[in-house]
Amino acid sequence: MALENKLGITDSSELAREEEKFSKKRAAELFENGILDKLEAGKWASLKAIYAYLFQDIYTFAGEVRTVNIAKGSFRFAPLMYLEASLKNIDKMPQDTFAEIVEKYVEMNIAHPFREGNGRSMRIWLDCILKKELGKVIDWSRVDKEDYLLAMERSPVKDIEIKYLLKNALTGEIDSREMYMKGIDHSYYYEGYVMYKTEEISNKM
Repeated sequence: MALENKLGITDSSELAREEEKFSKKRAAELFENGILDKLEAGKWASLKAIYAYLFQDIYTFAGEVRTVNIAKGSFRFAPLMYLEASLKNIDKMPQDTFAEIVEKYVEMNIAHPFREGNGRSMRIWLDCILKKELGKVIDWSRVDKEDYLLAMERSPVKDIEIKYLLKNALTGEIDSREMYMKGIDHSYYYEGYVMYKTEEISNKM
């Protein structure tokens, strides 16, 4: 069953294709139109704005906090009853060093505030923090998919792996359009979305 969507699609495979196409187009616009630079780095409100922009064409709940408890495998993300408090606490977390920024990212992943598309939104959010605080972003093409997913899975207990992986992929190319577009494609690849290239979609805008 496909999630309820604005396009009236009931087939999950078809929905995945349309979601990838529309949201990658919106991801390109976030960069092209300078929207990301206007957001307050590291705030919950900024992640919410990124999410709402990415998925505005697909889901009526774009930008809304999830109303159900969710899990991935045996791991349960923050229960609904604690989610609001968790997001407020994450807002207050420091983000002055690389370690603090990744710790904040890990906590936001544990919160997993949305029904769908958390990872893709949060990786853009993470790069916004790194860009503002450290003058760096992640070159996601240098972060192996399986290593990343395993490190994120283990990060609630031990975050040394994800810190190591991401630190080794830092780049100073913070204003590179090519780096950003490539990063979006790789971010989507982690989630199994590989039908469209962000660069190609953005050129058709």
